[in-house]
Amino acid sequence: MSHTVGELAAMAGVTVRTLHHYDRIGLLTPSGRTSAGYRVYELPDVDRLQQVLLHRGLGFGLEEIGSLLDDPDVDAGDHLRRQHRLLTEQRDRTDRMVAAVEKEMEALAMGNPVTPQEKLEVFGDWLPEEYADEAEQRWGDTEAWAQSQARTGSYTKADWLAIKAETDDLERRVATALAEGAPADGERAMDLAEEHRQQISRRFYDCPPEMHACLGRMYVEEDRFTAYYEGIAPGLAAFLATACQANAARRG
Repeated sequence: MSHTVGELAAMAGVTVRTLHHYDRIGLLTPSGRTSAGYRVYELPDVDRLQQVLLHRGLGFGLEEIGSLLDDPDVDAGDHLRRQHRLLTEQRDRTDRMVAAVEKEMEALAMGNPVTPQEKLEVFGDWLPEEYADEAEQRWGDTEAWAQSQARTGSYTKADWLAIKAETDDLERRVATALAEGAPADGERAMDLAEEHRQQISRRFYDCPPEMHACLGRMYVEEDRFTAYYEGIAPGLAAFLATACQANAARRG
């Protein structure tokens, strides 16, 4: 049974843009074309897409998936064992985070404040108050600073854990886009930058596109921010900076 690109996208729960991208990189090439040049997907294409999505759900990159599906010399078992280990570690981290949230819920119900030790559990060796004085000197007379202080002042440990989980997930997806060769000024990167901007606006302060572009420049102009993003993935600071500015231009 044949399917158009729109039909297959609807069946698989992906976007047409995703299928076009898979075609461009040779990961999922349709079996045929109509006389008008439209893509036509046959049953083997559907089966291959199922395999692609399965491996994407396990966290494999697109290039790695292509190798698994096309190279007979690649040991799929080794890849799956490695991914099983990574997923197990991720599950263990999630279990620890759930336990911490439950502990905070219990403490909140009993009226106990968040302690410095509990903050350390959330942020590791970085604590927000370490830079509070510097931030206040730079932005203390701005509306954004006032909003941020008002919002974060009421946050519990559970709130900070949720913010950290959101941030870690977003940074992981930005790093994956960089690793997979997505253009920093392309739609995928700009969409991630917009998600980053929306998170700031939702969690800290109203961040219009032009302000977000300024933040992006700071990621490459100030060593502390550059080192943070480069610690996640080499080149990530410049990639995110460009994406923030491109997204701001896109949104006018």
